[in-house]
Amino acid sequence: MYRRERYLNILKKYKDINLIKVITGVRRCGKSTLLLQFKDYLLESNISQDDIIYMNFESSDWYEITDYKKLTQYIKGKYNNKKLYILLDEIQNVEKWEKSLNSLLVDIDCDIYVTGSNAYILSSELTTLLAGRVLTLRLYPFSFKEYNDVKSNNSKEENFANYLKYGGMPLVTSLNDSELITNYLLDIKDVVLKNDVISRNNIKDIALLDNLLQFTSSVIGNLTSATNITDYLNKSGRKIHNETVDSYLKMLENAYIIYRVPRYSLDGKNLLKTQGKYYFVDQGIRNVINGFASYDSGSAFENIVYIELLRRGYQVYVGKHRDVEIDFIAISPNETKYYQVCRNISDNEVLEREKRSLLLLNDNYEKIIITNDKYDNTVIDGIKIQNIIDFLLEE
Repeated sequence: MYRRERYLNILKKYKDINLIKVITGVRRCGKSTLLLQFKDYLLESNISQDDIIYMNFESSDWYEITDYKKLTQYIKGKYNNKKLYILLDEIQNVEKWEKSLNSLLVDIDCDIYVTGSNAYILSSELTTLLAGRVLTLRLYPFSFKEYNDVKSNNSKEENFANYLKYGGMPLVTSLNDSELITNYLLDIKDVVLKNDVISRNNIKDIALLDNLLQFTSSVIGNLTSATNITDYLNKSGRKIHNETVDSYLKMLENAYIIYRVPRYSLDGKNLLKTQGKYYFVDQGIRNVINGFASYDSGSAFENIVYIELLRRGYQVYVGKHRDVEIDFIAISPNETKYYQVCRNISDNEVLEREKRSLLLLNDNYEKIIITNDKYDNTVIDGIKIQNIIDFLLEE
């Protein structure tokens, strides 16, 4: 079982701090495995098995624990005046679970870790009941570095080609048959839609949801809006409103299957309300929806770079400056970076175009062009040119 040390180290760092650790992410990205690995760490730290409560609410073992009263009663029944480490997997399956956590924090000595597969876990009463006492850890599918570590018997170039095609969902690394991988990724997509979108939001127009996801998968990396999408769908025979499309898009975002990247005006120093870009949490899931014909396109490179920047803790925006667009502005508390992503810049006109967008920026922040071409961190006119594999394998 591959140990995701970066995430484990975060959990270790905040162990015994009086915060509820909430691990979120798309289904099957490894949240349950991470929680079990953290449980193993607790045992290795000489914490008794009796002082650890692990409950996976997708298991039949816990079908009877359906609401906060039963959950609270069960956990308090295990308390013997020693600190309890409480690990609750897929907590959203317990009705009003946040009330239980609030009670446990008040009534017993405990350290609480929970996982959930959609953003509703953070928009519930939790934020009201426990304001300032929640630490959120967003888990993503395998980074390319993790994927390359797991598939270390292959060359990094071969691994990157497969990563572009099939993505980084953890189980994919153990599957070698393309048909099996495709069916598995389709199953993930169906489970996410059924459990985290359709059932949770009582969706009736499932065909519209499918059409919307299909369209979104075909325009990643392009500026778009709910209005653009509505116009397109209406031209194809649908009769829907902007509000409906906007609502469905937010549902897909809340299920962590797509991400909307807003535009930021570098001239006005403000977020722009109109248009943005959409990317998928995993390139493999996007490919099974959109088809594999363009799995290694420039938009696929953008998708992978965007998720990697999120994984590294940046806030990411699409930049607008004068009449040019910056693919990504990546901001952290300590730095700001500008990125252009272009699959191939061997044509000088293409290189000059990508450079122009960055050279117009009149500041000293680092400027980087990421490409599939072979560059050894070359600097041209103050702009770093970096091969995408080298970028993804950075520590």
